[in-house]
Amino acid sequence: TEMTKATISDNVNLLVYTGGCTKWNNNIVSNDTNQIYKVENGGLKVLEADLGEKPMTDPDTLSYFIKYCKNNYPADRYDLIFWDHGGGSITGYGYDLKFPKSGSMTLSGINKALKDGGVKFDFVGFDACLMATMETALMLNDYADYLIGSEETEPGIGWYYTDWLTKLSANTSMPTIEIGKNICDDFVDECNKTCRGQQTTLSVIDLAELANTAPDKFTAFAESISSLITNKDYTTVSTARTGAREFATSSRIDQVDLVDLANNMGTAEGKALYEALLSAIKYNKTSSNMTNAYGLSIYFPYKKLGNVDNATNTYESIGMDKSYTKAIQQFASLNATGQIVTGGSSAGTDSLLNSLFGAAMGGSSNNGAGSSLGSEAVGAIIDSLFSDSSDGTSSDSLLSGIGLSSIASSFLTSGKVLSNEDLKAYFTDTKNVFDATKLKFTEEDGEYKIKLSEDQWKLVETADKNMYYDDGSGYVDLGYDNLFTFDDAGNMIADTDKDWISINGQPVAYYHLTTQGTSDDYTIIGRVPVLINGDRSNLILVFDSANKDGFIAGFTLDYTESGDTLAVAKNATQLEYGDTIDFLCDYWTYSGTFKGSYKLGDQMVVSNDKLTISNTNVGDSNVKITYRFTDIYNRYYWTDAITK
Repeated sequence: TEMTKATISDNVNLLVYTGGCTKWNNNIVSNDTNQIYKVENGGLKVLEADLGEKPMTDPDTLSYFIKYCKNNYPADRYDLIFWDHGGGSITGYGYDLKFPKSGSMTLSGINKALKDGGVKFDFVGFDACLMATMETALMLNDYADYLIGSEETEPGIGWYYTDWLTKLSANTSMPTIEIGKNICDDFVDECNKTCRGQQTTLSVIDLAELANTAPDKFTAFAESISSLITNKDYTTVSTARTGAREFATSSRIDQVDLVDLANNMGTAEGKALYEALLSAIKYNKTSSNMTNAYGLSIYFPYKKLGNVDNATNTYESIGMDKSYTKAIQQFASLNATGQIVTGGSSAGTDSLLNSLFGAAMGGSSNNGAGSSLGSEAVGAIIDSLFSDSSDGTSSDSLLSGIGLSSIASSFLTSGKVLSNEDLKAYFTDTKNVFDATKLKFTEEDGEYKIKLSEDQWKLVETADKNMYYDDGSGYVDLGYDNLFTFDDAGNMIADTDKDWISINGQPVAYYHLTTQGTSDDYTIIGRVPVLINGDRSNLILVFDSANKDGFIAGFTLDYTESGDTLAVAKNATQLEYGDTIDFLCDYWTYSGTFKGSYKLGDQMVVSNDKLTISNTNVGDSNVKITYRFTDIYNRYYWTDAITK
């Protein structure tokens, strides 16, 4: 609709290739076959009515369209825009509802399509999530002058096409940077009007400048990361990674702002890359609630190590710098080893169960392994993990504890830079391993405190209040919030209040996502799991310095089809009159059995009355308050529980 409302001049040909959708929100585009349309005279003119059903994520589909445009509508300037789903560096672009098994079009696939298409574009744009990446930019250099894309997931409305197309038609010699600036401004401004509170980013990258100035500095930066890890300074790298602006956090795709990451590393190589990137990013527009997003992101593993081998394959196929591949393999290898030595993900669950149920679960007083393991036990784990045995059964068992398998963890050995003996020494040094035995509250003057040494606090990435409501049959998990303070001695003081985030007075499961800014100018974003009209979704809650009570910025659908692709849909949208909302929560029985997701409270129906957010006392029943600590290896530990 926005395209048809633009004033398109005769010397601009705007062609659209359609497909991949089971139902279009109009009565023009066919659901049964791929088609090509031309936008003209305020409408859509069909050029090719029946191209057959072909996967939109097949590189041949894209190259066919490029050749069709070039042969039938030759021009002095060409631009290409990808629309809808994006998955970033590893996944690439697209999801076809008709061909779900076809997956996405990886960067390697896009590279093939553009090469076969044979056109050099003024810009290649992604009106899709998460595609403004270093990997995308370096791959595109041979095929375009500029990349226009978003680092973050895009709100459902996507780009706003009317105004920038009209301006381009009025001046077809407009510099590409100016076109890109108009696209960025229109997108962010329209999102601010239509979906207030949803985070937006869009940037314009000069691909030639990036290719000419950044690679050497990027290589040096990668080598500096490898040097830090080889010299047993994993903590510096981990802290820089976890402190960098991260995108699509709930999807765990491990994409962070590269400019922010380079700056956080605190090295001369990082500073040089930082400056080169900022120069090549010619324009960057973000919403006011988005900080440290400078216009170009990159994959850096931390939360989901199972994608490292996929990244390695993608990097090899697009000619990515081998030094960076080596650096992330080394980081991921030490990260995985750290998780395994400290007990793996299963030990994190045991820590939670012991916190909630204590001796009833047969648990010890130790809420996780951490540095409580002796050198002999650590040595046995490392020898087993890096065993040369042919069947690999020992390492498989250890890998499964952190969600990996031997077929998706070649990085573990290819990234190994320390000998077994060095690893044993490293992981028995208390400066490198968090001591979970210290996660016990001390009560002083009615306050509950966690006391850790300065070295131990350096190993903590996050701490979140985790509250469980006792409903008489088990425990309702009310989520996580970053509620705590510190005393003058540096001890953490727990928040033991029984108030929790509520919507229209109904306590809900709330999960804190990000906090940014200062005490005077801040933005806090969290999510609430729900069913919207029966579809699993997340309400997006925003609290900022101008809206201290918070507001609902919209909702995002949980994209369950992603068993076949990790591409993320542009689906953040607003609630509408008549929408039904069922709040969801996780539930544990008294016997320690996880029962999955349950509906929490009564169903709500969106009406003309505003949905209000408040902190509400959860009731007279007991609650258990524990804190989840995350260490530098992304390993979880829970404190003992406070009953209120």
